[in-house]
Amino acid sequence: MRPMTTIGAILALAGLAALVLPYIPFTTEETILELGPLEASAERERSLAIPPFVGIVLLVIGAGLLVFDRSRR
Repeated sequence: MRPMTTIGAILALAGLAALVLPYIPFTTEETILELGPLEASAERERSLAIPPFVGIVLLVIGAGLLVFDRSRR
């Protein structure tokens, strides 16, 4: 596979994933209380929102690279 085809495919797949999964969940650990040597912490679930236009842009750029690379052969 040529580099442009590989990059185009990766970008197109990332764009599809961003459209299908608009949130990326992750867990953080936060310190709630510190009293001398004692420490209390808690895990907190958070999510990172991905705007739909990011997925659309990635998909269009990836598809464009795939089409452009095939037309150059």
